[in-house]
Amino acid sequence: MQDKKKKFWLEKFECFSVTGKDARKFLNGITTGNILNSENKVIKTCWLTPNGVLRSLIEIVFFERNLEVIILAGNTHEIINYFNQIIFPADDIHLSAPFLINRIQEIDEFSSWRTFIPIFFKKEDKEFEIYKNKLTLLNSNDLKLWKVNQAIPSLDMEINGKNNPLELGLKDLIDFNKGCYLGQETMSKIKNVSSLKQEIRIWQSFESNLNLEVIDKNLYINSAKDISIGKITSIFKSGSQIKGLAMIKRKYLEDGGYFHSEIFGKIIINKSVGSIFL
Repeated sequence: MQDKKKKFWLEKFECFSVTGKDARKFLNGITTGNILNSENKVIKTCWLTPNGVLRSLIEIVFFERNLEVIILAGNTHEIINYFNQIIFPADDIHLSAPFLINRIQEIDEFSSWRTFIPIFFKKEDKEFEIYKNKLTLLNSNDLKLWKVNQAIPSLDMEINGKNNPLELGLKDLIDFNKGCYLGQETMSKIKNVSSLKQEIRIWQSFESNLNLEVIDKNLYINSAKDISIGKITSIFKSGSQIKGLAMIKRKYLEDGGYFHSEIFGKIIINKSVGSIFL
């Protein structure tokens, strides 16, 4: 019997299978993780543009005869289309059509979401229902809040064609010692010169009267809007609680105190337990 005090994250994700003797080598060359030499059965990794911008946050599950690629955040069809375009005729690699998979993971408020190993159910059968019913699952609202507190990036919000994984606190998903991969040159350059310009942060509003007609997503050093310190990327609102994620210019991270948003008034920024920076 599962411990009812433990909390679990259950969510469906799009997924596809990669089979063939060249599958590991192929995925190793286009993702940031070490797929060839991993001793783990599940590895979290990133798919980047050639310029090092995050396009997708993915999870690769190792089975005896195939690899399952789970899209935690990203456009599944874009990924499959790109993968198909760069497979050579001589490669022994085959991609399946996308399908949905149930992913279950233990969570807590004080550990990174990468701490616990997930389990997967392809079918919503009797076995899945028995297992699920033993767990204390986060409801959709609590899950959204937990993801904000973990700074897990979302498509079209933090994954917006501009931010790289180091800025998003995903440094531990990059193997800087393996061979070439898409975006490697940019990642190595940033790491070697520690040249991050911004970092992801959690912001929280302390105002009750919101100016929701304003569309200005910038954050400022004060209400006079003298200096922009960053930009809001996502928003979570539940009752009186208003918070979200923002990309903050690195030179203002040590200022402390309060900042200003035209929409959300006085705000404060905090680090996430799920983020790791250079």
